[in-house]
Amino acid sequence: MTAVWTDVNYTFDGLAIPVTVGAWYLNGINDSAFGAGYDEINLYVSAALGTFAGFDVDLGYTHYTFPEFRSNIAPFGGYGEANLGISRSLGFIDLKYSLDYAFGAGNSAPEGWFHQLGAEKALSLTDDISLVIGAGVAYSDGYWGPSGWNHYYASASLPISLNCRTTLTPYIGYLGAPDTWVVDGAVGAVAPQSDVLHGGVALSVSF
Repeated sequence: MTAVWTDVNYTFDGLAIPVTVGAWYLNGINDSAFGAGYDEINLYVSAALGTFAGFDVDLGYTHYTFPEFRSNIAPFGGYGEANLGISRSLGFIDLKYSLDYAFGAGNSAPEGWFHQLGAEKALSLTDDISLVIGAGVAYSDGYWGPSGWNHYYASASLPISLNCRTTLTPYIGYLGAPDTWVVDGAVGAVAPQSDVLHGGVALSVSF
């Protein structure tokens, strides 16, 4: 699938803890495993709770809706998902863990827990260009029904600072799973989603 997406968010720094609210929209511009006319709107809020014993912790909630895909996923207005994120820099590498719970009961949507653990390393190539590489693995705990290892991934991105407010980031990633893992055909009639190579470019502007 070829798609375009955009994200707009704002962080309230003057509160007791920083709180970010935002909206993310994706529109598929050709056919996909989900069928033609796929799009997605995510409304989210997250709070940076602080640093505890060297671990940065944040808590968030996202509501997913699919305006052009109502009959197949979450036909009653979408579904919500809570997230706990924990990260720590070890100096030579950054570790990231996320725990999600989907509230999709009776909504043709996922319900259950989802864990993902990954590592990331940023390498400075020049004053304005970095190479960020990452890899990780995910475990599904009843998220789409069955429990088990969900997928593994690898990614690489090249953030290029154009000025103090604008960053251009080409990226590429790979998502894989052996035949016995959950993501490979576990989502009902949706085609298997492993062995997927994806890439693109993102432009970020801050104000």
